[in-house]
Amino acid sequence: MNTEKVAKHIIDWLANYAKNGKLNGFVIGVSGGIDSAVTSTLCAKTGLPTLCLEMPIHQAESQVNRAKNHIDWLEKNYKNVSRITVNLTPVFDSLIAALPKVDNEESRFMSLANTRARLRMTTLYYFAALHGYLVAGTGNKVEDFGVGFYTKYGDGGVDLSPIADLMKSEVYEIAKHFGINQDIIQAAPTDGLWGDDRTDEDQIGASYDELEWAMNMQEQGKTIADFKGREKDVYSIYIRLNTINQHKMQPIPVCEIPKSMK
Repeated sequence: MNTEKVAKHIIDWLANYAKNGKLNGFVIGVSGGIDSAVTSTLCAKTGLPTLCLEMPIHQAESQVNRAKNHIDWLEKNYKNVSRITVNLTPVFDSLIAALPKVDNEESRFMSLANTRARLRMTTLYYFAALHGYLVAGTGNKVEDFGVGFYTKYGDGGVDLSPIADLMKSEVYEIAKHFGINQDIIQAAPTDGLWGDDRTDEDQIGASYDELEWAMNMQEQGKTIADFKGREKDVYSIYIRLNTINQHKMQPIPVCEIPKSMK
């Protein structure tokens, strides 16, 4: 990948999209992870106002510190960057208190994790509407179109996706090109929705390098029968997630009424 050319292409695309839409800038949730760090930097490099939101919900201290350090770095280098911290922990806790109790608390852990993402999406759009900004998404190609590793109407609820045609490894290349903080580059990828230190690999069962390989194999028309051992395991994980998460990747189905019924 020609990293410099790709980065410039994305920056120009972002700036032109905002200009053509007569919008003022961008708002982005900064989590302390590599994807939001790269996306926020790309937005900042457009020269347009870029609002970075920190939205902790029972967040691990390491994630909070990485996010703060990254925004500090952005503000130091780009005068168009500003920041707001919105503590969503009491909002999240109030919502849980208002919801009906369940017999088995573990049965709703996934629902509550996705609820965190949707509270953040709501907050991003509040500020987007307030300032006439675009909500910039942080999903990469493997997450968005490979395994669907994001929350529908959560971090998947965005106005535009600057890095969704980049593999995770390519996101890292751009991060190194920009000089993004090493603590972010070296941190294990995590969605930060659980309040503990579980990583994306812990949840998925495969690393992003493995998932990229599987995505490439699918594009080549390979099947599970073509592989053995770990490769077979990884490809099975990929195909299962790619299949069950198609509802995230495809347009919302519309029940079309035949003209003869109207």
